[in-house]
Amino acid sequence: MPLNLKLSQRETAFNSEVVMRFELYNSLFQTLPFYQVKDTGILLPFFSSHCEKEANKLKSPTSIIESFFKKYVPDIDHREQINRMFRFIQYIERQVVLFDAIEDSSFNKLGRADDSGTLQILSQQAAVSQDARDEISKKLNDFSLRLVLTAHPTQFYPGTILGIMTDLIEALKTNDINTIDLLLQQLGKTPFFNKTSPTPVDEAISLAWFLENIFYHAVSGIQSKLDEEFDISAARHSQLLELGFWPGGDRDGNPNVTTETTKSVASFLRQRAFRCYYRDFRLLKRRVTFRGVEKAMATLDKLIYSNANFKQDNTNVQPEILELLQSIKHTLVADHDSLFVKLVDDLIKKVSLFGCYFATLDIRQDSRVLRKVFKFCMAQGGKSIDIPAGYLELPEDEKIKTITFNEADIVCPDDEDKLTCDTLNTIRLMKQIQQTNGEKACQRFIISNCQQASDILQLIDLFLWSGWKKESLSVDFMPLFETVNDLKGAAQVMETLYTHPFYKEHLERRGNLQSIMLGFSDSTKDGGYLMANWSIYNAKVELTAMARKYGIALAFFDGRGGPPARGGGKTHRFYASMGEEIANEHIQLTIQGQTVSSQYGSVETARFNMEQLINAGVISALHPNASDVLGAEKKALISAMADESYKLFLDLRQHPLFVEYLEKFSPLKLLSHINISSRPTKRNTDAQLKLEDLRAISFVTSWSQLKQNIPGFYGVGTALNKMEEAGKWGDVKELYNSSGFFKTMVDNCVMSMTKTDFRVTAYLEKDKKFGPFWKLLKDEFELTKAMLLELTGTTLLMGEYPVERRSIAIREKIVLPLVIIQHYALQCLSTCNDEELIKIYNKLVIRTVYGIVNAGRNLA
Repeated sequence: MPLNLKLSQRETAFNSEVVMRFELYNSLFQTLPFYQVKDTGILLPFFSSHCEKEANKLKSPTSIIESFFKKYVPDIDHREQINRMFRFIQYIERQVVLFDAIEDSSFNKLGRADDSGTLQILSQQAAVSQDARDEISKKLNDFSLRLVLTAHPTQFYPGTILGIMTDLIEALKTNDINTIDLLLQQLGKTPFFNKTSPTPVDEAISLAWFLENIFYHAVSGIQSKLDEEFDISAARHSQLLELGFWPGGDRDGNPNVTTETTKSVASFLRQRAFRCYYRDFRLLKRRVTFRGVEKAMATLDKLIYSNANFKQDNTNVQPEILELLQSIKHTLVADHDSLFVKLVDDLIKKVSLFGCYFATLDIRQDSRVLRKVFKFCMAQGGKSIDIPAGYLELPEDEKIKTITFNEADIVCPDDEDKLTCDTLNTIRLMKQIQQTNGEKACQRFIISNCQQASDILQLIDLFLWSGWKKESLSVDFMPLFETVNDLKGAAQVMETLYTHPFYKEHLERRGNLQSIMLGFSDSTKDGGYLMANWSIYNAKVELTAMARKYGIALAFFDGRGGPPARGGGKTHRFYASMGEEIANEHIQLTIQGQTVSSQYGSVETARFNMEQLINAGVISALHPNASDVLGAEKKALISAMADESYKLFLDLRQHPLFVEYLEKFSPLKLLSHINISSRPTKRNTDAQLKLEDLRAISFVTSWSQLKQNIPGFYGVGTALNKMEEAGKWGDVKELYNSSGFFKTMVDNCVMSMTKTDFRVTAYLEKDKKFGPFWKLLKDEFELTKAMLLELTGTTLLMGEYPVERRSIAIREKIVLPLVIIQHYALQCLSTCNDEELIKIYNKLVIRTVYGIVNAGRNLA
């Protein structure tokens, strides 16, 4: 089917299935009789229209708000105006949920442009011949996909709202008006946010909603499909589909996480898995009522029920459950014509996939903390650890030669530093979790800010000094390389490890599979969009070559956020474009923030996005595209662009107004007051904000709230312009048309720019202090837009993707009033001396953040 015809059909379907239905149900929603908001639904369309018209005139947010109330509600005072704005926010938050639900309910009717990336395509290829089927089966047996849920503070929807959304999506699929009406009423009366900040355990419980309601069904469904279509080996080293979990284990991301937190979350995940099993078992119990299975069914009932409802500190019972299920299956096949055997097979599959742990709980800590703990242990260990006193002052190469690996038992005294004790106690706890929940329950330790091989080797010693034995050290040690400089030195660090006798032996016991985490977020904050992407690409090429040199299987674990500035965007295209120079047999990535609910918020969308990732990994291996391997000239071209972009981004970072601008005109300082996260927005407690201490997610979120998205495009236009001036424009266009990696990078940048709106801050152009700085940002945006339109051959940003562009445009229109209200409140704060009003303005700003991020789906 011609592309333009297909897109035309998708646009028609989008208009009828999404746009028209949103207008219909939105009008129903706006007339619901909510307490104190009877006239708000009537007034909101006028407010939205006013914001749009005045923003087009480049009026300031203050002017827009004041002129609206003067025109439409002239008889109310300032306090009542603020009250009306809070009511508008309530409505708009729910409009976003309604639009999400309508779009998700239409998922299978929109004729997705990316259908080529599903398992159906693999099945069609396998149907051609037995050889094709065997080839795909072989690749699948060498492949794995791991999705890791992380607790980043932008998953704004609480479980109550997610439950309503799930039911609303189902009702919308059949246009069940009565149910939709009731659910919209429920939505209108259900709070969207917490009154107090959640604890790390609360965050884990909230995120586990997706494990229980989405991934439990989606993962097992995909595994069943793969098992039916292909020859998947039961003896493979790792599972094909795996889930990971960071809440409760990520100490670097959240300093409030403790050993007790980790223990509680591991116990909670175990219990949730058994609750899922018990729901399935209840159906099995109603069907399998035959002679010969009574004893096994009764034992199984008691075992699953007790684990689902009571705290268990016993051993891993997964083998026992699988043995009981297999015996029941055997009886059904032998004596009862295989009746209901599929129900048994389904539960066997789920217990095999999720065990007693549901998702692997990863532990993460910063290398600087681990070095301090190592220093403490050296002082405590004495002769038993046999490391010379001057070890810490040695250069890196001497440390590698000198370090010993003796087993010891170092216990942290009660009066010692809390962080030191937490680290050592958590290392001991990992062993306990493995014994009760299974080895996969907690087997990965990630070292943030990893800079040298000794960071890994010293951590291994911490394990050996905390009760672990060399021969049974069932832990994968994973370096996380983030900054531009760390990425440059990553391959050398890994070569040192691969050639180290002890680490080499440990890796052999772990199946010679090394996982390496690469962080997009901090590298973007460090070097800008182009340099971050290029640094990670180069690091992957070098790390792959090094692993292949020493016969090591390599899994890249990508720390990706929702927005392109943090590695998001069209993720499957990113993996599909990996050339032969980059290991792509194992895809591991974080899913976080709004990416969780936007891409994995329903079983359908979760399956679709997971299938695309599987397809990307398998197809890129089966049918490698020669143009995805960048030759020396193309690498030099991208490198030159990355360097130009990097220079401009560094100049911007070093601008004296950079941090002050972000603090004054975005909600940056208030993000820590949003009751959705238990962690701070920066990594130290100093009063003065320093860019290097600011967490990448807060950095990117603040720019998206400003509607400027600087981390997603700044420097790209200048880099492209330099290439054109140097007479290399033809080479750049050829690169865009031939390289999947470069095209994906550019297209994701375009997406980021589509969600940018400089109208909102246009009033700053006349500001004496910040005017020139604002113009600096705007000029680069206009240059980048012009260069990208020329490069892509379109007249509109995202012109190649009209449905996605329209979806973004509608969402941006819905939340424009929120953006205006936020900037109005920030302007009021800059001149207000009334303490009570200051609190109200702060609350007004905070409330707008929710809806803006939720509507953007990948803004944070």
